[in-house]
Amino acid sequence: MPQEQELAEQTAVRQEPPMTPVQKMGEAIADRVERWMPNPFLFAILLTYVAALAAFLSEGSGVTDIARSWYGGFWNLLQFAMQMVLILVTANVVAYHPRVRRGILFLVKLPNNGRQAVVLVGIASMLTGWISWGLGLIFGAILVREMGRHAESTGIKIHYPLLAVAGYMGMSLTWGWGLSSSAGLLQATDNNALMQLGFVDRVIPATEWVFHSYPLTLTALSLVYGSLILYLLCPPDENCREISRYVEQSPEDDPEVIHKPDEKPGTELTLADRIDNSRMLGGIIALTGLILFVSVFLSEGLGALDLNVLNFGFLMIGMVLYLSPTLYQNEFYNAVLGSSGVILLFPFYAGIIGIMTGTGLVDTMTESLLSIATAENFPVIAWITGGVLNIFVPSAGGEWAIIGGPMMVVGSELGIPYGQIIDAYAVGDAHTNLLNPFWAIPLLAISGLRARDMFGYAITVMILLVPFLAAVLYLLPY
Repeated sequence: MPQEQELAEQTAVRQEPPMTPVQKMGEAIADRVERWMPNPFLFAILLTYVAALAAFLSEGSGVTDIARSWYGGFWNLLQFAMQMVLILVTANVVAYHPRVRRGILFLVKLPNNGRQAVVLVGIASMLTGWISWGLGLIFGAILVREMGRHAESTGIKIHYPLLAVAGYMGMSLTWGWGLSSSAGLLQATDNNALMQLGFVDRVIPATEWVFHSYPLTLTALSLVYGSLILYLLCPPDENCREISRYVEQSPEDDPEVIHKPDEKPGTELTLADRIDNSRMLGGIIALTGLILFVSVFLSEGLGALDLNVLNFGFLMIGMVLYLSPTLYQNEFYNAVLGSSGVILLFPFYAGIIGIMTGTGLVDTMTESLLSIATAENFPVIAWITGGVLNIFVPSAGGEWAIIGGPMMVVGSELGIPYGQIIDAYAVGDAHTNLLNPFWAIPLLAISGLRARDMFGYAITVMILLVPFLAAVLYLLPY
C-alpha cells in the first residue's frame, strides 16, 4: 500500500494542469516550432531556394535564368530599404528616450496578473503600431522586456514568449491600416511608380486608406479580437516560462540612462565640445523642422502624409526630445546596431523579388488569385495575395511595387474603391509577419529571445486570426 500511495502521489505531481483547447493548441505548436524553426537569416536563404524551385517547376525557368534574376533584383530595394530603416531607427530613438521609458515603467505596474499583462502589451503595441510600425515594434519590445522583469520581481506569472508575441501585434495586425502603411504612403506620393506606369491616374490621399471609417473600424475590431486571442492563449501559471529562463537580468539596465559621450573626469570642455553638445543649436533646427512638419498638414491636410514626411517628422521629434546633437547622434548609432539584421536581410529578399519577377512567377501567382476575384470577395482575395507574397518578400512596399498595379486595375474594374484595395492588401502583408521572422529581428534583440522561442505562439495567433479577418473583410462595407 505505501508503494502504491507513493506512486499515486508522483503521478499527481507529474499531472499537467487543466488547459483549454486554445491553450493546448498554443503549447503544441510552440513545442514543434521551438525544435524546427531556423534563425531569420537562414529562413531567408531557405525561402530563396523555395522561390527558385517554384520558378523552375511553374515557369520552366533554367538555373542560369533563375540565378541571373536573383542577381538582378538584389539591389532593387535600396531606396525603399533606406526609408524603412529610417522609420525603424528614428522610432527606436524616440522609444528609448527616458521620458518615454518612464511611461513604459508606469504601464508595467498596471496589471495584476499575467493575462492582464499580456493583453496590455498587445493593446499598446497595436495602438503605437497604428501610429508608426517602427515605434510600435520598438515600444512593444521595450514594454515586453520591462514587463517581464517587473513580473518576475513581483511574483506575477507571465509566459514570456507569448508576451513577446503581444509586443509584435502592432507589426502583425494594425500597422497596415495606420499612418505608416507602406502601400498607402507610396500611393500618397505624387508621381509614384504606379502612376508612372499608368495603373492609377491620381494620388490616393491618407483620407482614403487611413482616415476613413473602413480602416478605422477594422482597427477597432482588431484591437478587441486580438486582445481576446492573447487572453485565451495565456497558459496556466504552472506552465509559464519567465524572463529569467531566456535573459540574464542585470541591475545596470537603467531606463533613466542616456548614452552620453565619454568624458574624462576633471577634463575641461573645449569650445568644440560645447558646440557638439549645444542644446541651443540642436533645439533651433529641431523646432524649425517640427514647425515645418506640422505646417505641411496645416496647408495640405491629412492627405499630405507620405514616407518622406513621416520620416522627417520622427527625425525632428527625436531631435526635440534630445536637443543635444551629440546625444541624439549617440542614440541614433545605437539604434542602427539594433537594425543591422534588417539591413542584412533586405538585399536577400530583394533577390527573391528578382526571382519572382524575372521568371514570371509572381505574375502567375497574382493572375491565379485575381482571376477568381469578384466584387464581393475581392478584399479577401487581396488579403490572401498579400499574405502569400509577404512570406517570400516581407517588405510591404516591395510587394506593392510588384502586385499593386494589377491589383488596383482589377479592383477598380470590379468597383472597389482604391482605399479598400490598399487596406485589404495591407492586412495580408501584416498577417503573415507572424510566420516570417524578418521584422521581428529588433524585437528579438531587445527581448533576448530567439525566433524559435516566440514564433510557435506567433503562428498560433496567425491561425486564430484567419476566421476573423476572412469574415470582417467579406462583410464590412466600405
